[in-house]
Amino acid sequence: MKIVVLDWKTMTMNDDISPSVLEQFGDVKLFSLTKPEDAAENIGDADAVLCNKVPITREVIDKCPNLRYIGLFATGYNNVDIDYAADRGITICNAGQYSTNAVAQQVFAYILDHSNRINAYNSAVSQGEWERSEIFSYFPVPTCELAGKTLSIVGFGSIGRAVAKIGEAFGMNIIVSTRTAPKDCPYRVTDIRTAAENADILTFHCPLTEQTKGLVNSDLLSVMKPGAVLVNTSRGPVVVENDLADALNSGKIAAAYLDVLEQEPMSPETPLKTAKNCVITPHTAWAALETRERLLGIVCDNLRAWLAGSPQNKVN
Repeated sequence: MKIVVLDWKTMTMNDDISPSVLEQFGDVKLFSLTKPEDAAENIGDADAVLCNKVPITREVIDKCPNLRYIGLFATGYNNVDIDYAADRGITICNAGQYSTNAVAQQVFAYILDHSNRINAYNSAVSQGEWERSEIFSYFPVPTCELAGKTLSIVGFGSIGRAVAKIGEAFGMNIIVSTRTAPKDCPYRVTDIRTAAENADILTFHCPLTEQTKGLVNSDLLSVMKPGAVLVNTSRGPVVVENDLADALNSGKIAAAYLDVLEQEPMSPETPLKTAKNCVITPHTAWAALETRERLLGIVCDNLRAWLAGSPQNKVN
C-alpha cells in the first residue's frame, strides 16, 4: 500500500517525533508541507493520505483515483470534503480526544495568568518596583480568587468536561452550554446567551460548524460582564474578530485569551493584534510532546483498524 503524508512538519519540532512507525503499513512518502495547489500531485496514486490541515477538496479527490483512505492528524475535519469523499467510498478518520489534557491545561494557564497576574508582577520586580516599595508586600495590580467565580463552558465534549473538572477543583461555579443536552451532567446546562451573561470566564470548546461560525459577535459580547474574560481554544472563526477587538478596546469585557484565529498563521491585519488586554498564543495548546506522540499513536491505530476492515473514528 502507498501512503502519502502531506504536512509532517505540523507534527514535529526539531525532529522530536519520528515518522518511521508509519512504515509498518506500507510504502510511505513524506512531504514536509504541501501547498493546496500541489495536494493532488503529491498524493498521486497513493491509496492512503495522512494530513493535518491540507485541503482535500472535490477537485483533489477527482485527480486521485486510487485514494481510499484519509487519516487526519487532527480532531477537526473541515479541510476535507467529507460528503464527496463518502460518495467516492473514501473513509475519513480523525483523531479525537488526543489533546484533552493539554488544551484543558492551557485554558487554566490563561485563567491563572489573568487571576494571579504572575507576568505583571515578575515584570514589576525586574524593573525594581518591589525594591522601592514602602511596605513588605507590593500589590498594585488586582488579583482574585477563582473560588466562587462562574466558569461558563460552551461545548461539552472531552475538553469541555476536562475544563469543568478543573474548574470544579478550584471551587468555581460551572455552567454548560451545548447543542446536545449531556446525560447525567452535574452542572447547570443553559443556552449560550445565559451562559455569557453569567460568566466570569467564558471558554469555547465547540467544533466549527455553520451554527458556531461567528458565535462570538457584538450581540453576545454585549451581554457579558465588564470584568469577564473570554477564552477561545476551539476554532478561530467562532469569533468575529472586529467585534471582539471593539469589546476589548471599549472595556466592554476585561480580557481575551486566544490560541486560534480566523487566519492561521496570523494575519498582520487582524484587529486583535493590537487590541487591549488580548493575549494570543500561536495555536500551541495541542503541541506538547506527549500530546503529539499520543496523536501519532491514534493515527496509526486508525489506519490499522481500517486495514483490518473495522475502521474507527470515522467522520463520514
